[in-house]
This record gives sequence, structure tokens and C-alpha cells, in this order.
Amino acid sequence: MIKKIRISLMALVLLVPAVSASAQKYGKTPEDSISCVTNISLYTEFYKQKNYADAYGPWKETLKYCPKSSKNLYIRGVTIMKNMINNAKTPAERDTLIAELMRMYDLRIANFGEAAENTAKKAMDLESYKRDDGLKDYYPMYMQAVKLGGDKLDAAYVTKFFEATVKYVTKGYAEPTLVVDNYDIASDLLEKQYKARRDDTAKAAEIARYIASVENAFSPYATCEQLVAIYSKKFEANPNDADLLVKITTIMRKKRCMSEELFFKATQKLHEMQPSPSTALLMGQMCVNNQQYAKAVEYLNEAAKGLTEADDLYNTYLAIGMANSAQRSYGAARAAYNKAAEYDPTKGDPLFRIAQLYSQSAGMVDDGMGGKSVYWAAVDQARRALSVESGEEFASTVNKFISSCTQHFPKQADAFMLNLLDGNSYTVGGWIGVSTTVRTKK
Repeated sequence: MIKKIRISLMALVLLVPAVSASAQKYGKTPEDSISCVTNISLYTEFYKQKNYADAYGPWKETLKYCPKSSKNLYIRGVTIMKNMINNAKTPAERDTLIAELMRMYDLRIANFGEAAENTAKKAMDLESYKRDDGLKDYYPMYMQAVKLGGDKLDAAYVTKFFEATVKYVTKGYAEPTLVVDNYDIASDLLEKQYKARRDDTAKAAEIARYIASVENAFSPYATCEQLVAIYSKKFEANPNDADLLVKITTIMRKKRCMSEELFFKATQKLHEMQPSPSTALLMGQMCVNNQQYAKAVEYLNEAAKGLTEADDLYNTYLAIGMANSAQRSYGAARAAYNKAAEYDPTKGDPLFRIAQLYSQSAGMVDDGMGGKSVYWAAVDQARRALSVESGEEFASTVNKFISSCTQHFPKQADAFMLNLLDGNSYTVGGWIGVSTTVRTKK
């Protein structure tokens, strides 16, 4: 038996003056307020009993008379509506109830805001009920949620947005360029969220899983060949479209397609039209890839003067180091690598590159041992790199390098002839000019 719900007339009379003082919340008239309070009591009691079928009627009346009464009205409304949908007797009734659920989300947004999150929830519920049949309706909802929420939108919804994009294109509703464009949006938002929550280990790990999911969904479209095929015609048709040029250069850089002719043309055109530190960085990286090292240094130094983000400055100085190294300007290369290390002290790569510069300099140092003292400095520097970054792959590479360098240590007898004993302090000559410790092999 359903529990009887009774509200005394006297209780309602006493409530009316109070609710009249807040007409917007409990209805526009005293009569509305009475209906509102009555139905709130009714549906709440049924809801507590998990009797969602009987809660449905008074809940709808509450929504009608006082949609501003409480956010709980909508939170509970989702549970009530989903129960009704799941127990619908016909497809037509089910569709009617789904449409009602969608209108409820709109009403919640109108009265309580939080448009981005609630639009995303609305899209996700529609997707769960309609599947591919609702794709044309729920994909734009996800897009709207992303536009409204930006990097404040929960990572789960950003991921759902991209997955819906792939379905939308797979069904033939849009060109493959949409996948690439929306990947750029989704990956950028997720990367920002990851950086913002990096200190929260659990949350960062969760966002990392979403990033991996997006990357996996994008992989069929992510090859350089695919990107060139997708964007070449658009570039040829609109070579002066700055927005298009930004999309091309951004996505091709992310996917390491900078050796492609399309990337070269788009980057060059963008820098001509809208020169900036970012386009100068792209031009510099492109010149490094094309072995135009002097031009690369010019562009990259230009970029470094205007960039402010640590990640960008790290990449800029790393590229400057590579360009100078290729020109055998080792001192300038070391200075650039050290700057890169300052901008991202968690990366061992710049320090390891300095170690490699040292090992390449044996012929440039006159130490009476065939320049073999450079390997002491190289090993020291490689160990510094390992103290900063110890990932398995990186550590394996660096340890192989250290092992190779130790094979080039001078023989004990050769060092002894120069009054050098193991453990002695020693300053490596030439451009290196660093203090190290004597180490020999028998």
C-alpha cells in the first residue's frame, strides 16, 4: 500500500505568507505557492520511498508552478525521469519522456545556470537513450558544452565530445577535417586540465586516461599522410585563410609532421601574414628539420624574445641548441641547452645533449691523452641528466651512452705519465672548461 500523504490546511495557510515573500522561488501567486508547497511535500515523500512512479505527477506540478524552488528539483528529477523512461510501455511513450527530460535540462539551465555542465549531461543522457539515432542532436550539444565550459568542463565530457565527433564523421554527417579540428580542441583542453591538476596524483592519472582515450580515437586520422590528404585541398583553395593556417600548423606540429611540404608552405604563409613569436618558433623548428641551421637560429632567437610560456621557451632553446650543435657551435649549443633545462627542470634531455656535445669534442681538446678527458665530463653530465629524469627508456639510452664513454677513458699508464691518478681533480680544456675527476682503465 502506498503511504498516505496528508498536509493540514492550517500548515499551508501558515506557509503562504512566507512563500509570498519569495514569489520568484515559490510561484507568482499565493495559489501557485500553495500548489508548489503541496506538490513539493508530495513528490519528496514518494521520492524518499523510491516510489518514483507516484513521485512523477507532483514533481511535474512542482516544476510547473515553482521551477526556481530548488536545484534538488532537477537533481531528483533526473532519477524520476529515468525511471519513467525505463518503464515506458511503448516506444512513443519513451520518446515523449526523453523529450521531457531534455526540456527539464533546459529549464534547469534557465533557472540555475551551470550551462556547460548541464548541456553536457543533457547530451550524455540523450546519447545513452538514442544511441546513433540521436547523433545529429547530441553531437551539437557536446560541442556547445565545450564552447561554454572550455578547460573548466569536466574531462569526461570533453572526451565524450570527441568520441561523438568521430561517430558524426564516420556516419558521413561531416568531412574528416572535423575530427582533426575537434581533436585540436579536445587535446588542448585536456592538456590544460592535466597541467592544472598535475599535483593531484589521482586526478592527473584520471585525466591522463582520458587523454589516452582521445589519442586512441584519433589514431586512424593521425598519420601525416592522412593529415596531408585532409588539409591539402583546403590549403590550395584558401591559402590566405589565417584560421586554416593555424589549424594546419598546430595539428601537424602536434603529430610531428613538420617535414611535410604542406607544413612548410602553411608555416611560411602564416609567418608572412601574421608574424609572431609562435610563428617564428614554427619557422625555426621547420628550418632545423630542413637542415637550414643558420636561418633556424635567427628565427628561434626572434621567437625567444617574445614567448612567455615555459613549454614554448623550453622547445625554443632546445631547437636553438640543436641548430648550433649541427653547426659545431658547441659553446652556443650548451648555453641554449642549459636555458632549456631552466624552463623545464624535470627534463633530462637538454643535459644529456650537453653530455653528447662533450663526447663529440675529443678532437678539439689537447690533453696529452688524445682528448680522452672529455669523456670524464661527458659521463658527469650524463649522470646529471639521470638525476633529473629517470624514465625507463631515457635511463636505458643514457646508461648505454655512459657505458660507451667509459670504454674511451684513458689507460692508467697514460694518465700516470701526466702525473694524473684516479680521483684527482681535473679541468677539461678547450671550449668545455669544466672540472671533473680523473678515471682510468687498465
